[in-house]
Amino acid sequence: MLLKEYKSTFLKELSSLYDEKEIESFFYIVLESFHNLKRIDLALNPNMEMETMQLSSWRNVLEELKKQKPIQYILGETEFYGLPFLVNENTLIPRPETEELVELIISNNLTIQKSNNLKILDIGTGSGCIGISLAKNLPNCQVTLLDVSLRALLVAEKNAEINKVNVDITRMDIIETTDLNTQFDIIVSNPPYVRNLEKAEIKPNVLEYEPHLALFVADNDALLFYRKIAQLAKKNLSKKGQLYFEINQYLGKETVELLENLGYKNIELNKDLYGNDRIIKCENK
Repeated sequence: MLLKEYKSTFLKELSSLYDEKEIESFFYIVLESFHNLKRIDLALNPNMEMETMQLSSWRNVLEELKKQKPIQYILGETEFYGLPFLVNENTLIPRPETEELVELIISNNLTIQKSNNLKILDIGTGSGCIGISLAKNLPNCQVTLLDVSLRALLVAEKNAEINKVNVDITRMDIIETTDLNTQFDIIVSNPPYVRNLEKAEIKPNVLEYEPHLALFVADNDALLFYRKIAQLAKKNLSKKGQLYFEINQYLGKETVELLENLGYKNIELNKDLYGNDRIIKCENK
């Protein structure tokens, strides 16, 4: 069967669940994953055929997409900050907003790290996308990946190998921790921040497939992880050490106030590419 003909089938069978632009995006993601081809390659070679086994693989993807399973979980991989990452049901799928967080840290420290061996801690690392991207782009830094989930850390370990970076990996329940016993120059975290009351805003492909442990926090203590991490950072950040958070877009003001009350300085609240409050950077005194 011709690939261009199967594209029509692909679009038709998913049209009741997704818009055309999103279906096309799925198609070209699979095209690259299965055939190592990009959109332009198919345009230049319209008579390219699929073998029987390839067609079977495509049909399996189609059936999974009909269940609204994320394409990244179907393929078991994604791209983040230009790097390849394995993902599965134990790790969140990295978002573009998180790439902005990584970009901010790199731009703030690219010059500094050339003359200083900065120590960086990524709390709640999941797939390791934040910490590994920092290790790749700030090569003089020493990066530690921390998570409560052993299964997530196994994925992060594989991703470190794939991206050829050396990182330390630590399993720890941050809520139960009173001291990290190490000084860091940068602590970064994208902790659980979606309140249960916001579940109605979450798409089924996220709600039904991504790990709730990494997503949700109780309505009555939505800043639990931010407070705990910020308290630990007061002890475990070097003088003028940097603390970075990805935050709930609805709780920017409250998160800033929390950090002010804990004595942080130079607090910056940044918006993401969609115009939502999303990233906070501050410094230890």
